[in-house]
Amino acid sequence: MAAATAPSPARMHRVAIASATGTTIEFYDFFIYGTAAALVFGKVFFPALGPAAGTIAAFATAGVAFIARPFGAILFGHFGDRIGRKGTLVATLLLMGLSTVAIGLLPTAATIGIAAPILLIVLRVFQGLAVGGEWAGAVLLTAVYAPPMRRGLYALFPLLGPSLAFALASATFLITALTMSDESFLAYGWRIPFVASLILIAVGLYVRLSIEETPVFRAAAQNKALAHNPLLDALRAQTKEVLLAGGALTMLFAFFYVGVTFLTSYGTTQLGLSRPTVLSIGILGGAVMAVCTILSAIYSDRVGRRKLIIAGNAAAIVAALLLFPILDIGTPWSFALGLSIVMGLVGVAYGPAGAYLPEIFATRYRYTGAGMGYNLAGILGGAVTPFLAAALVQNYGSFAIGIYLAAMGLLSLLCVLALHETKDVELHEAEAVASG
Repeated sequence: MAAATAPSPARMHRVAIASATGTTIEFYDFFIYGTAAALVFGKVFFPALGPAAGTIAAFATAGVAFIARPFGAILFGHFGDRIGRKGTLVATLLLMGLSTVAIGLLPTAATIGIAAPILLIVLRVFQGLAVGGEWAGAVLLTAVYAPPMRRGLYALFPLLGPSLAFALASATFLITALTMSDESFLAYGWRIPFVASLILIAVGLYVRLSIEETPVFRAAAQNKALAHNPLLDALRAQTKEVLLAGGALTMLFAFFYVGVTFLTSYGTTQLGLSRPTVLSIGILGGAVMAVCTILSAIYSDRVGRRKLIIAGNAAAIVAALLLFPILDIGTPWSFALGLSIVMGLVGVAYGPAGAYLPEIFATRYRYTGAGMGYNLAGILGGAVTPFLAAALVQNYGSFAIGIYLAAMGLLSLLCVLALHETKDVELHEAEAVASG
């Protein structure tokens, strides 16, 4: 049956491109918020709090999206497991795009007062719902289509979205920083990346509408094997896997969002580096993560997913304690080295995840289960990390952040050690492997 339903190379390439394009666009929209929070949101939405407290408040609004992400995974996972992956992914793309453009058009606190930060939080919640439903569906498209022995290779394509999006978001803000004064950037320049995402959304819709539903889901629908309540089924059958998967990926979220949000602010305010310098190094960080993601994903087809995630988490414990002593040297080169270490370790642990999570969960609730595990890690590692890092550096110094990141690495290491290897599993047999 596998041979009969195997997609052609042309179709497989189309699915891979569609997944990578969709996640890049959605995470671009998600990340420009984090960059703007680091650079301007404290000033335009929380001016009464002052620079330090305003930055912390801006990071707190960024963290709101992570609380919403598991609810997005449940909501869109339900429809993805009930009506299909393709239509659900179109919905997440539209929700993200419209929310992002609305942020770019939002009046500031100077214009509408307290309503401005309230509306900002509401729109950030919508972004969180959208990205919460995006990741699992995108990786399912490629992982389920892919030949079993090359699942890590093809599943990496949607995983390139975050690194490419970080580089793209940094480049977009860099262009605005180089072409206008600080006053103009603060007045209207920060809005350009948000409104410009309309173009990317149109491209993403065109690409995403060109693909077909996954063959495994079509077979499950024909055999009437779909879950009536994917959330309850996933929790009833694989609660342990949901929790352990979330814990296993917590480190990469903590490192990633320190890299893409907190360090943007830290480099400019604490280290005194110029905004163009920090944003240029951000492009480098995105490239390092992309390379490490690619290599780790491909290698996972040879040695297994679990071994590489273990290696990434173990290395992160050591790197976390060295990170801020390196950054605090205060030169562009030391900042580039520190950010590259952060983003490189994220890539090592992230590369196998696109194949690993779908392989853990059964077909009838795979979208929901994988999405819940992934977005649980988003809460543990991403929601509070930038906000907490800003508070830690203010009260205890930068090394305290390294201790916190090392703890996140230890948590993830222990959780992945409690999981099993899945490299050779057939996805239609995931029910048996998940409980094995």
